[in-house]
Amino acid sequence: MKFTVSQSSLAKALLVVAKGMATNSTLPYLSGIYIKADEGTLEFQTANLTISIRHRIAANVEESGETVVSGKVLTSIVKTLPDAAVTFATDAGGRVVEISCSKSHFRLNTLDAQDFPEFPVYALDRSIELPSALLSEMVDKVYKVTSRDTSRPILQGVLLSVDQNTIRLVATDSYRLAVCDSNAETSSSDEAFVTIVPGNTFHDVLSSPSMTEQILVGTTDSQVVFVFGNTTYVSRKIEGNFPNYRQLLPSTCNTSIKLDVPEFGGALKRVSVIASSNPSVRLDADTGGHLVRLSASSPDQGDSSEIIDADIEGADMSIALNFHYVLDCVNAVSGTDELALELQGPMQPAIFKSYGKINYLYLLMPVRM
Repeated sequence: MKFTVSQSSLAKALLVVAKGMATNSTLPYLSGIYIKADEGTLEFQTANLTISIRHRIAANVEESGETVVSGKVLTSIVKTLPDAAVTFATDAGGRVVEISCSKSHFRLNTLDAQDFPEFPVYALDRSIELPSALLSEMVDKVYKVTSRDTSRPILQGVLLSVDQNTIRLVATDSYRLAVCDSNAETSSSDEAFVTIVPGNTFHDVLSSPSMTEQILVGTTDSQVVFVFGNTTYVSRKIEGNFPNYRQLLPSTCNTSIKLDVPEFGGALKRVSVIASSNPSVRLDADTGGHLVRLSASSPDQGDSSEIIDADIEGADMSIALNFHYVLDCVNAVSGTDELALELQGPMQPAIFKSYGKINYLYLLMPVRM
């Protein structure tokens, strides 16, 4: 095998497939990168126990062939090379690959390409094309809400549904719930497209440097497949029924508060400095004074408070919330001016709402005051 490719193209390709490498695997192939050179095209593949990534770029191929090299070592090498032509050539036995770029020269041991896991073969049952920029913005708003608890894999997923050009994403970790929806031109049919995608996988896919304007999302019995440009991303599908989140959403509220996002976010960050050991921040809504008082206390550090102006309707209300979770909500709606907070009672869920190109709802369970 022998080929030449630009350092910039090679570095970008390695960045695309890097997410598919296993980090702590005892199997060397799962932390390696498969490279195949054939007829002016380089194909890169990575695979771990849950995802497989394939990406293709153009190159000057003099001799066809395939090999597997350490992904970590190769990526580290390529990042340090100058932006010049990089030449790969394997020896007669294919056990060593020589990499040359300008005045730099490397010899890396390789693995047998025949032993690398075969890229998954799939036949899509359903598929849909979606605008990637909008989908990426929506995923950023919800994927952090997915659970880290491996004992409940269904909560590690994001529910994706597309119906009549309405895209909706839902995520929950049982302490909080995030829902966002938006309207866009899609390739949706009369029947709604619904699937559950692992949250971190969804984010990694939409963050790919090879992303195009449109992304195809498809499903099989056991897989979720993403195709965009010259990249194919296959992930194991999360099986099971997503929680019925609609039953958690109340139809009315006793207190409605309109908050200025920058002002509320700044006050929350200042007050929560004192809440390092106790992550709860108390909100007291004063309807008559049109004020919200934020306060926190710590037996070791002391206490803090700040008052902000707010447009309040309904009864006076007090509630305590985990400030880490509230900050996640504030960060998700950054760029908007107003955030609505609806309260039913001190021990009932707090519901934050934001409206715009993307409508956002964030339900958060309270903590004891």
